[in-house]
Order: sequence, then structure tokens, then C-alpha cells
Amino acid sequence: MGRDLAILGGERTFTEPLHVGRPNIPDEDLVLERIRQALRRRWLTSFGPLVKEFEQELALQAGVKHCIATCNATIALQVLIRAGGLRGEVVMPSFTFIATAHTLRWEGVTPVFCDIDEETGNIDVEHARKVITERTTGIMAVHLWGNPAPTEELAALADERGLRLFYDSAHAIGGTRLGRPVGSFGDAEVYSFHATKFVNAFEGGAIVTDDDELAERVRLMHNYGRGEGNHVSCIGTNAKMTEVAGAMGLTSLENMPYLIDVNRERFDRYAAGLAGVPGIRLRRPSSGNTVNHQYVVVEVDTPRAGLGRDDLVAALQAENVLARTHFHPSCHRTEPYVHEQAVSAPLPLPHSEALSDRVIQLPTGTGVTLEEVDQVCDLIGRAVVHAPAVSKAARQA
Repeated sequence: MGRDLAILGGERTFTEPLHVGRPNIPDEDLVLERIRQALRRRWLTSFGPLVKEFEQELALQAGVKHCIATCNATIALQVLIRAGGLRGEVVMPSFTFIATAHTLRWEGVTPVFCDIDEETGNIDVEHARKVITERTTGIMAVHLWGNPAPTEELAALADERGLRLFYDSAHAIGGTRLGRPVGSFGDAEVYSFHATKFVNAFEGGAIVTDDDELAERVRLMHNYGRGEGNHVSCIGTNAKMTEVAGAMGLTSLENMPYLIDVNRERFDRYAAGLAGVPGIRLRRPSSGNTVNHQYVVVEVDTPRAGLGRDDLVAALQAENVLARTHFHPSCHRTEPYVHEQAVSAPLPLPHSEALSDRVIQLPTGTGVTLEEVDQVCDLIGRAVVHAPAVSKAARQA
């Protein structure tokens, strides 16, 4: 009667932790050979051939003219914000990773949070319109969980109000909207190649754009403001990607079609295994979008499931399934923004708050087998069947 669940006193299902975001490792021999090439060349940073090739492949994949690789995605956003001339206020969704807001604030720009479409998790364009003021200079949208945002509506709003339109595309490489690749929308987009992303460069990021002038400013600013002949023409920083990161990123990017297939296979397995479990909903991409399925996110409807989201997380973690809440709390409910609501969140954000209280991220990728996916689904089903006992145990833990 469910007593074999670990939270109810049974043995753990998994002896080793089942992680969310466990790194995908591409062809080790090829990565190491590329690193050896860099060592033999004694060219380890500052626009080496591996980074240049990585940039070329990323631009080709995104269907744009320019790609500037960086040491991480956070500093890529910071460089883009400065190069793009953002100042005053920038509208962005609250339901995203805190780095999106912090990069704006770090550059002296005020993030103004808008709500999301609860069905997609992406920015609510009409709500964004309502928080635009005379101080607004841009919109920073997010392709949540790789699911492309409403790019057509956002472009129309940005054009109407004369605003810059940038995308935090940390989750979204390899996705498309209406057949058009992520990376080709707005004035520019930023990728992340952090170790937990399905395409990784150990650590890294990139700015992709079709804007020639913007690309030139980004190139200058990410290298101390220096151009040809080391002439300094503007304020800059050191955001360059190393050749070691380029070696990993290039090899991982070459592996992307395989990784998408792996992710899709596990997503489909979750979909089959969770079908019919009361109160558990697997989040799916919007119509017209394709995604890389890097994230498997389920939503818990407490009245139907009989237990809360946090209770289910506790039950899974007791089994060594290190499921995670995602973007909880939303940005506007974290420091320092929670104390600046009049400016940072001038309107209520009920959809952001509701979704952040309901979703769970589950393990996927090459570090998880299909059989392990089946086991996780079984655990979720049994936790729902024995919801009262699970909820009581979670609250007593």
C-alpha cells in the first residue's frame, strides 16, 4: 500500500542520485584532441581558431550573420545591454532565472517585471504593454524552457513603441518558431553553454544578431573596447571565450542532433508514463514551435493530485531523484526587487506566482536511461495514489 516509498519508510529506489541538468559529454577523444591542438598551437584565448569555428557554426545554425562567443551567458547579456544602449527601464517577464534581471540591474538599468501567459510560461505581450513607460528603452524576452516566445507580437510591440528587443535564449538553441530558428529573432539573442545546458562549452555564452553595427559594438566591448591595432574606442570588459571552451562547445554543437533525439525520446517516455496520473501535467511546446526538450517540466494541480508540489518534490528526493522547483520564487519576489515593488512590479503578477508554485523539473538527457524515466513515472504515480500519507510525511520531515 505504498509503504515501499522511501518517504514512507521504504528503501530508496536509486542508490546514486538522479540529477537534473547532469552534463552531456560529447566525444571525449575529439574534445581532447581539439584541446591538444590548442596546446600545440600555444593559442589558448583571444580569438583562436576553435572559438572562431564555433562562432561560425552557431551563426549558421541560427541563420544570422554574426556570432560573438563569450566566457558565459551572464556577461554576454551584460555586454549586449551596454552595446545595445539600454538604459532607464527594460520590461521582462518575472518568471525566469534571476540572472536575466540581475544583468540589467548590474548595468544600471531597472528591470520592470510583467506577467506571463500561464499556458505557455512565456511573456504576456499585452501585460508587457501595460508596464511600458516613457523611461522604457527595451524588452528582454525569454524563450522559457526552450519554448519560443510570441516573437511576432513582441516585434510588433517593439516597433510600435520604438524599443530594442532582445531575447534571453539560454534554454532554446536548436528550437524553431514557425520554421524559423531561435537566434534569428529581435535585435539579438543570447545563448548559454553552461555545463548544465544540453549543448555546453564547460562554461560559455554567445550573442547572435543580424545587426552589423550592434555586432561591431559587442565585439569591441567584449575585448576591453579594443579594435584593430589594439586601438581602444569605448569602455569594455574581458568577456572572451577560451579555446578550451571552444573545443568543448564545438564538439557538443556537432552532437546536437543526437542530443535532441535523446531528449525527445525521454520526453515521449515521460509523456507515456505520466498519462492518466491525476493532477500531473507534462508541459509541452506551443503550437508552431519545436524545442530541444532539454527540460522536462511537470505541473502539479494540488486539488486533483491530492498533494502539493513541494510534497511531491520531497517524495522524489527521498528516492534520490533530485527533482527541482523552477524559478521559485519568481524574480519579483526575490532580493532586491521584492522591496521595490512600486517600480519593479507596478502591476500584480498572478500567473507568474501561480506557475512558480506548481512546476517541477525532472531528470532527463544522456545521464538518464529510459528505464530510469519509467521508474520516476512510477514513483510519481504511487505518490499521487498515496497522497495523504506522502503529504503528511513531507510536512513532518
